[in-house]
Amino acid sequence: MEIIDWIVLGATLVFIVLYGVYKTQGSKNVEDYIRGGNTSKWWTVGLSVMATQASAITFLSTTGQGFYSGMGFVQFYFGLPLAMVIICLVFIPIYHRLKVFTAYEYLESRFDLKTRSLAAILFLTQRSLAAGITIYAPAIILSAVLGWNLTMLNIVIGIVVIIYTVSGGTKAVSVTQKQQMGVIFIGMFIAFFLIIDYLPEEVSFSDALSIAGAGDKMELLDFSFDFDNRYTVWSGIIGGTFLMLSYFGTDQSQVQRYLSGKNIREMQLGLIFNGVLKIPMQFFILLVGVMVFVFYQFNATPLNFNPAATEAVYASEYADEYKAIEKRLERNHKYQKGAAYNFAKDPANDRFIENGEEYSYIEKFEDVDKNLRSEAKELIKKASDTVESNDKDYVFIHFILNNLPKGLIGLLLAVILSAAMSSTASELNALGATTAIDLYKRNVKDEKDEQHYVNATKLFTLGWGVLAIIVACTASLFENLIQLVNIIGSIFYGNILGIFLLAFFIKYVRSNAVFIAALITQAIVLVGYFSDWMPYLWLNLFGCALVMLIATGIETFFRLNTSENA
Repeated sequence: MEIIDWIVLGATLVFIVLYGVYKTQGSKNVEDYIRGGNTSKWWTVGLSVMATQASAITFLSTTGQGFYSGMGFVQFYFGLPLAMVIICLVFIPIYHRLKVFTAYEYLESRFDLKTRSLAAILFLTQRSLAAGITIYAPAIILSAVLGWNLTMLNIVIGIVVIIYTVSGGTKAVSVTQKQQMGVIFIGMFIAFFLIIDYLPEEVSFSDALSIAGAGDKMELLDFSFDFDNRYTVWSGIIGGTFLMLSYFGTDQSQVQRYLSGKNIREMQLGLIFNGVLKIPMQFFILLVGVMVFVFYQFNATPLNFNPAATEAVYASEYADEYKAIEKRLERNHKYQKGAAYNFAKDPANDRFIENGEEYSYIEKFEDVDKNLRSEAKELIKKASDTVESNDKDYVFIHFILNNLPKGLIGLLLAVILSAAMSSTASELNALGATTAIDLYKRNVKDEKDEQHYVNATKLFTLGWGVLAIIVACTASLFENLIQLVNIIGSIFYGNILGIFLLAFFIKYVRSNAVFIAALITQAIVLVGYFSDWMPYLWLNLFGCALVMLIATGIETFFRLNTSENA
């Protein structure tokens, strides 16, 4: 990185933090600190909701997903618009009417304190883990690529977020997220147009899409019912709807974003805005990854995009084998490049006949590429069991650092760190509010003034921030970070959503049945995940249906037993 990149990076982040602190000083009561004084317009609500979900993981992992697997991941979000409509019609009116500070307050009015506390604890468990990952994700990648100290990066990102989140509460998070989303959109659009510009002159954008299609990257829709296919239209619409209902309807990090809306209409418009824009946004981010794939059809790539993995295998006894694979990759790339050029001139040049079957040269050489990379990953695993061999999350950052002009590198790094900060800030804000309102305030015997609870919320937010930094410093990289966050959510969200649906729609069921059913369901879902019963997206539907079924059964048993004893 050059000095200009450091200036752009530093100036962008410092401006966002100082602006957030300046605009949100002096929250004197809980209403201001947790619900932002209910002053947010719909576009602020919508952008804040989007920024909370769009962490650094989104931009690093989703582009890598597009590079390796193509556009199919967009199906994951197909349930989002339906979930937004349901939340606008059912959840928001109830939350607004009861003037709740957290989603879990409603559960006490419908059931009892222990059910409210259980739902809050389930949320705190999964969201505290996710908060650590949203710090860790960009930190480990930046540290590997730039050589920065990983622990120091985790601490710096965490402290920066803690400063303005503790200082200004919900309003600080919402205000800064508008600036962060602006940086993110500008940076991603610049990167996209530069990738197109970097393609050979004779390769147009439509040619690039065709090359991506020939490389099996443009398959958007999978209508199969095969559970081995993680992302299909059905898993997106059914499992995705339940995940999004759980996340946006019952996760305090999102509920707190739209509860800051000026009125019920602003809250609803903000969520509809998110529902309309989110799928195109994810489509675009995946398309950036696909265009990076096309770019590397004409330009050399490393055998593994994680430089730490390459260093580890070079220092091992497997160095010669690894270098031999690199040579084979180099030869294959010459064929890939030629096939891509020929395809751009005339798509008919891409076809060949073998054993009476028609094949694509681009797909053929892409298959060779994949096999060589798989061989390399096996060597990396043998060389070191501590270095991550899966390099999906490193693809986009490698492209940024090796191909973008000076100054824009700093801007794109600011995009990654802004996304990490916006998502982490929402999570810490929600963790502090939930702990203060649902657990602390509800169990304090003595009457306290408003400032006491503001200070308590700040203290809890600080504590969760420190814990998130600790989780980040002790975490280990998963196969794909965006999947890890969604897996953690899917393990808990279905159960929490089922509790809320019981509260909304099944008045027959009472608190004890729900409480017992929720404990049983969470244990079964955990066993189901670790036993690999189903793809993780379906855990949302499974957990939701299971807690409702068990609670209804237990309630029926209680009532029958009571009537027999009467």
